[in-house]
Amino acid sequence: MLKEHYYLPRMRKTVQHVIRRCATCQIAKSHLLPQGLYTPLPVYTVSWVDVSMNFILGLPRTQRNKDSIFVVMDRFSNMAHFIAYNKTNDATHIAKLYFKEVMRFHGIPYSIISDIYQILKFGFPCGRK
Repeated sequence: MLKEHYYLPRMRKTVQHVIRRCATCQIAKSHLLPQGLYTPLPVYTVSWVDVSMNFILGLPRTQRNKDSIFVVMDRFSNMAHFIAYNKTNDATHIAKLYFKEVMRFHGIPYSIISDIYQILKFGFPCGRK
């Protein structure tokens, strides 16, 4: 692929030397066997024990100056809470919204699944068993 666009004397040996010394290249070109198929997440048989959190960003501002929606959904019953918030809110404010709008009705879940780890880096107390 490099030959199509570039010419360098002894290019093949130079590229092989660089790839051998590059740690990222070695990980990407691993010769180990694949780890296998993904295992599905367990689905509990009780409501509000296993919830998923998603964030809908980039919406037009409302009259109350909210521009995003925080979605908390029970994976068993597919019931959801839709909570309006500002995109600039930090993880502490998101946690307070969760406690105010969801936990007071359903308690603390056993597991929380989210697609945006950066917002939830402070974590929630997932302790119900």
